[in-house]
Amino acid sequence: MILDTNALSALFAGDPAVGAALAGRDRHHLPVVVIGEYRSGLSRSRHREALEALLTDLVEESEVLTLGRGTARHYAEVRDELRRRRRSIPENDVWIAALAREHQLPILSRDERFDQVERVERVTW
Repeated sequence: MILDTNALSALFAGDPAVGAALAGRDRHHLPVVVIGEYRSGLSRSRHREALEALLTDLVEESEVLTLGRGTARHYAEVRDELRRRRRSIPENDVWIAALAREHQLPILSRDERFDQVERVERVTW
């Protein structure tokens, strides 16, 4: 299961429903895009040090999904499909959706914009 940025935030805030959604999964996956988004938010947090430590630990125990040639192909397909349907989602979400397609994994997120992307499953908590 891919963790979106809002799932990461809820996990670190101790939301038990996120833990329940991840229960029974072999391993969770973190896109580099999500790690970047979360690190960007940390710069404004008064809990920066504690959250940075949590993020470091999670990155170590997760499979980090990087962007490669296959991701670029899926990105182009997602972007074209959205354009044809006159839909739009933030650029980082297109990359996350492309990774979900490439690795055939659901995304744990409360962001309903992922529902606009065909062949991407969103799981919420």
